[in-house]
Amino acid sequence: MEKMNASMWQYAPNNSPHPLPKTSFIVSNQEFHTLDLPPMAEHESSIEGIKEAIANAMVGQEKVSQHLTNHTAPAMADRRPLLLLGELANPFQLARLGLGIIPVVTVRIRGLCRTYADSLDSRMIQPGVHHITMARSKGWWEKTHLGFVTIQQMKSMIQWLGNGSSTDWRPVKPNEGEIMLEFDPELRHPDIESMSLDGNLETCTDTEPDQNGPKFDVSEVIVPVHTRHGCYDSRGKIIRCYHVGQRDFHTNYFRKGSFMKWQDILTTC
Repeated sequence: MEKMNASMWQYAPNNSPHPLPKTSFIVSNQEFHTLDLPPMAEHESSIEGIKEAIANAMVGQEKVSQHLTNHTAPAMADRRPLLLLGELANPFQLARLGLGIIPVVTVRIRGLCRTYADSLDSRMIQPGVHHITMARSKGWWEKTHLGFVTIQQMKSMIQWLGNGSSTDWRPVKPNEGEIMLEFDPELRHPDIESMSLDGNLETCTDTEPDQNGPKFDVSEVIVPVHTRHGCYDSRGKIIRCYHVGQRDFHTNYFRKGSFMKWQDILTTC
């Protein structure tokens, strides 16, 4: 898929946030383009090196840097990396928010997982959508999306997550786990059978596939966390989005008021 109308991306609130793009992309208020980011040989890189690689990636017949210039959008150097863990990685939602152009790349997080916040957003469907946040998870890995946004775009995204409230969600920088570019669109994820619980510590014992993209400093990445309800507490366990979908979670797991505080699930800078 080279180009499409972003508002026509497949979307159903009760199946939120899936389906999501399997590869890197760039989205505007009107259009969705695939992003041709060539594999990088480096084992490690800086966030500035990642930005430069994205600036030189191709969107159709032009580089991302030229695409941004042609549309009078802020350059890669003026953008910050924000993890888009759920709704905000869906091209339909990004176009709907009218935030302008946003480059998005696929990344692998290690020692961290996507999980549901103990809250409901009823703007799109009743009783509501559970937005997604992040928690530590020993031995775990998974693929997710990293957007490069301006400060104003980030503020608008965080405010949207909180339905206009500026206090329910906040941007933080994780001080644990790892992050790297991911170039395998079919990256294998851990099986649910690989999760073991020893007291209060849940560990993934599966063997992670080899790294295929450069690792960079996770503490330079921003992630939204729910300040009041953290993440859902399933009898001491964390529900991983990869294992349990939105509808399955709400129907078979969710009991309002059962949550872990965000300070207890993620160490921040």
